[in-house]
Amino acid sequence: MRVKFSAPLLLLVVLGCTSPLLAKESPDELARVALSEDAKAASVAIAKLRSLGPAGLETMLRVHASRINQQIKTPQAALDPNWQRLSDALDAVSQQKNSYLSGLYWYTDFSQAKAAAKKSGKPILSLRLLGNLNEEFSCANSRFFRTILYSNQLISQVLREQFVLHWKSVRPAPRVTIDFGDGRKLERTLTGNSIHYILDTEGRPIEALPGLYGPAAFLRALVASESVFAKLQQEGGPDPGKSLVNYRRERIQRLNANWLNDIEKTGGTAPKELMVVRRADGTPEALAILQLAVVKMVTEATMLRSFSMLGESLGKITDEPAWRRIAELHRSDANLDARSIGLISRQTQKVFAADGSRMVNEEGFKNLIDKLQMNVALDTVRNEYLMRTKLYVWMIEDRGRSDLETFNEKVYAELFLTPASDPWLGLFTADTYVALEGGGIK
Repeated sequence: MRVKFSAPLLLLVVLGCTSPLLAKESPDELARVALSEDAKAASVAIAKLRSLGPAGLETMLRVHASRINQQIKTPQAALDPNWQRLSDALDAVSQQKNSYLSGLYWYTDFSQAKAAAKKSGKPILSLRLLGNLNEEFSCANSRFFRTILYSNQLISQVLREQFVLHWKSVRPAPRVTIDFGDGRKLERTLTGNSIHYILDTEGRPIEALPGLYGPAAFLRALVASESVFAKLQQEGGPDPGKSLVNYRRERIQRLNANWLNDIEKTGGTAPKELMVVRRADGTPEALAILQLAVVKMVTEATMLRSFSMLGESLGKITDEPAWRRIAELHRSDANLDARSIGLISRQTQKVFAADGSRMVNEEGFKNLIDKLQMNVALDTVRNEYLMRTKLYVWMIEDRGRSDLETFNEKVYAELFLTPASDPWLGLFTADTYVALEGGGIK
């Protein structure tokens, strides 16, 4: 007869059979055993530290602080086995790749995250992504989150102290290997997007940050979200919907006014169909669509229609060159701190030039950082003006009727254009001929 064990029971069997001493060992000792060359003993110690929650990760960071600080101070690509074991152990306990820089503990069980939020009184930051946050080849956005956001010293401190962190994979990240036929290969992930939700202790959305943001912009959003959460907690009551609707209306107006202000700063003009209310200094304060502004009976439907039309109107006059000019206005939002640059330095020490004979030099690295920061600034303004305004409209329309999973399905289907119904994420269509047997499907 074959006996089947559940996953929790199997873990208990492993914990009980591997080392009778581990059950009696202190967290500090577990942190040392987690680096053991005995893979089984290390695995058990890591599992026990993970089960301790954030305290388990804090123990690892404290016990191994000297080695971690050395790596932060002098990033090395040629990692010795001891460091690699430490880095892997930290990532397993935290459930985040490169966690030695962020020191962030991520829940992967939503019910546990909500329980921790209720106990601590903190909001939840829930990340939805393609792939897994603790793996090298998660989707591109989440890899940049780890590099330029979570590794940022100020951001990691705010996340650690003021939020309960949770991530969930929406689906695997598509991964491709390009074989050049001469021994050289490139590995990449294709398509995919990620979104941060800020939730109350019941798991209801307060805010949403779609895609990649620059560090300064992301930090401002975190601080603002925490303030909204605190205000809702003070107001009390089971239904925070009315306050959130008002907040989201104000945010849509502010974002659209900022968008128009940026357009005008870079040489553009307001579309003729817009009615613009301006401050004393001439900057836009509020916008409306003229044909709707004269409607006597203002309803929720006409207001939401106006919000949607505002974005469409501004989008029509913001072409690619205009986006780049706007991004230049917000270049400082994308500045990377020393920790993020150090991680990028370590990751790129093995990047070779096209002929494979030279490492990236100092000038090349500076150009790489400059180009990255510009691209991050570009992503930030697009996500803020195009995507976030649309999310606010959807949230107002929804009024909390949908649970987070249902709302997130809409986000991936209609905002990121990667619906769950498409198993190929837009990378393959049956009506496109590619001159390969079976369309190249393996």
